[in-house]
Amino acid sequence: MPLPMALAPLLLAANPFSQEASPVPYSAPAGPSAPLSTPGVEAYDPVGRARLIAERIPRVWSGTYRPFNSGRVFQATINLERVTPLGQMVDLRGQLTLDGVRAPVRGNIHAKSNQLDLLVLGNTLGAVLDPGGEFQGQQGLSLSGWLPPRPTGLGGRLQLNPGPSPVVAGDVVRGLW
Repeated sequence: MPLPMALAPLLLAANPFSQEASPVPYSAPAGPSAPLSTPGVEAYDPVGRARLIAERIPRVWSGTYRPFNSGRVFQATINLERVTPLGQMVDLRGQLTLDGVRAPVRGNIHAKSNQLDLLVLGNTLGAVLDPGGEFQGQQGLSLSGWLPPRPTGLGGRLQLNPGPSPVVAGDVVRGLW
């Protein structure tokens, strides 16, 4: 089947071995130009996000800790005393309270992945958490898992929400009128 005559100049221009080929000049398309983007370059600023997290993260988190080996639920509260941006990391220092027992904590949140690593310092929570373990999570302080220091230890789940502890049964709530 013969090629249409309209395609002949294109084929000649695309064929580098043709004696009759001439280069086709480039002409920019008419209209507003689209911004150029370079593949592989991120517009995301993890250092700026770390500063933003450090400014805006709530300083009080409360919720529950549930060990995997029992049905018992412990009331948990984290008070962040110092939050410092360090590059694309946010350094956290504060206190963890489980069922009224307090222990210092230190950790960090990665600004790009929102990954949390939180170490419980000391052994005051030894009845609930094995000394030397850590909390790890992919959702910041909202949800994390307890990783015990030994493979035979049992973990647990720490689920927190920003803000002070909610009213529990037995507390008196008075109306405004």
